[in-house]
Amino acid sequence: MEDQPHESGDVTPGEPVADAPAGAPQGKAARRRHRLPRQKTVDAAPADEPVDEAADASADEAAIAEPEDAAAQEDSDSEAVDEVAEEKSEAAPVVLVPHRPAGRKLLIAGVVAAALFVGASAFAGAAVQPYLADRALVQNKFEVAKTAAAAVTTLWSYSPNDMDKLADRSQQYLAGGFAEEYRKFVDSIVASNKQAQVTNQTKVMGTAVESISANEATAIVYTNSVATSPLTKGIPSLRYLSYRLTLKRSGADWKVSQMSALTKLDLTPQL
Repeated sequence: MEDQPHESGDVTPGEPVADAPAGAPQGKAARRRHRLPRQKTVDAAPADEPVDEAADASADEAAIAEPEDAAAQEDSDSEAVDEVAEEKSEAAPVVLVPHRPAGRKLLIAGVVAAALFVGASAFAGAAVQPYLADRALVQNKFEVAKTAAAAVTTLWSYSPNDMDKLADRSQQYLAGGFAEEYRKFVDSIVASNKQAQVTNQTKVMGTAVESISANEATAIVYTNSVATSPLTKGIPSLRYLSYRLTLKRSGADWKVSQMSALTKLDLTPQL
């Protein structure tokens, strides 16, 4: 037989020929396979051809196993990187930074802060000082007024039964020569008042501090004095008196050094 010439679309000898679809010419099927990739040739196979299920299952398992192997590989790589980093951090030497003195700006800021603190303290002290001085002045005035009122009440309140001890009771409020003068005055009226059975009660109606300094003060005391005696048949003697007292400081206390009458108003009924 004579060799038949091959067409340009025929398959060369030794190359497997894919099965062509039913009704399609052999040469045309060969040309189609020659032109398309292998995967396309497989996809173009007829639906009624048997499919190797075992091969597909193994391929799926391999595809699933690949991500797991990749994740395990990534974990191992990260662990290795962490170990290397830890070794480097442990092996890194400690570097000591030399001490550097504070800069000029920091020193200036410290000086300014200290100056502000000192200024604020001085201002607070200056503001508190007048307040403390005012409090001390008010306290001194209160002590002067209290002493003046107590002195006048004690000096001009007596009865026939305690007239003998009046001078002794009054000494705690008196000082200097005024204490001796008052004692002499009381001694001169004791006998007559006891004989007439005079009882005198003095109530302080008001007290005003007229002036005050470190060791001396003056105060005005307004009183209401009521005297009774059997000789007047029970008719009381009503008098409104005011006194100016000079007080001097004796240690922590104030004492009366001088007393003078300012006003006298006698309202005794005249029968």
